[in-house]
Amino acid sequence: MLGKFFPTVLLCVCYAMSVTANTLDSIPATVADNTGLELVSRQFAFTEGPAADRKGNVYFTDQPDNTIWKYDTAGTLSVFMGASGRSNGMYFDRQGNLITCADEKNQLWSISPKGKITVLVKDFEGHRLNGPNDVWIAPDGGIYFTDPYYQRDYWTHTQPDIKEERVYYLAPGGKKPVPLQTNVTKPNGVIGTRDGKTLYIADIGASKVYRYHIEKNGSLSHQTLVSGKTVDGFAIDAHGNVYLCGNGITVIDKEGKEIGVITVPEDWTANACFGGKNKNVLFITAGSGFYKLRMKVIGGE
Repeated sequence: MLGKFFPTVLLCVCYAMSVTANTLDSIPATVADNTGLELVSRQFAFTEGPAADRKGNVYFTDQPDNTIWKYDTAGTLSVFMGASGRSNGMYFDRQGNLITCADEKNQLWSISPKGKITVLVKDFEGHRLNGPNDVWIAPDGGIYFTDPYYQRDYWTHTQPDIKEERVYYLAPGGKKPVPLQTNVTKPNGVIGTRDGKTLYIADIGASKVYRYHIEKNGSLSHQTLVSGKTVDGFAIDAHGNVYLCGNGITVIDKEGKEIGVITVPEDWTANACFGGKNKNVLFITAGSGFYKLRMKVIGGE
């Protein structure tokens, strides 16, 4: 399996510069007082897929460069893996493996802490997936991942094998993904709550965000529209507030009420996650930049 592992090597550290998070009247109350958005680095082509491990170290992708980066709790930025399958969205499982949406070959991978790659999903009923995009893992180990179709310049094919753009569920220990009934046109971001009862899906094709109840068998029910924004990825805090990434970050409460906006100085904000030693820092992947912002709240994924 292609995948070159690099040991952690110091490359650069966080820039001292900071930029204002937003105007005072629109900053969410969840942002720490007297703080600003800090630029860690802007050396990338396009950042995506941030995910924090148990220690609070944050991993993210530079998909055009086919690289996974690591930003540790000491403030060191380094390459974790090159030739990373064009990994996009990522999430850590309970065993410390990094689950990645590797759309170079339209697969779902598990990468061990030492860089060993295991292909979890390579197709659906013999048909090539469209391109796994984002992933979230429930407390019981069940995996939810989105599979929209975005034509990539590194593919040899120009048409999808599967017409439907779906959300799939992979049961704990399962080998075959199950398509879920979600009623979305082009699913993108996906995230759930820490108790494993609620899932959010961004329908980027319809500019809508839906909330679902997670049933005991992993299926979804009670679809509820919570936002009419065009959203890429998500973060969620321990109070159930959801961070909608796209044109900056719009924060909504669990009922869908908008409680503030975090402005990010990039054309597009792809994704975010909570990390750091105390899980109270919001890390943001946006355009060519990787940013962080101190918060009053901790992550709730």
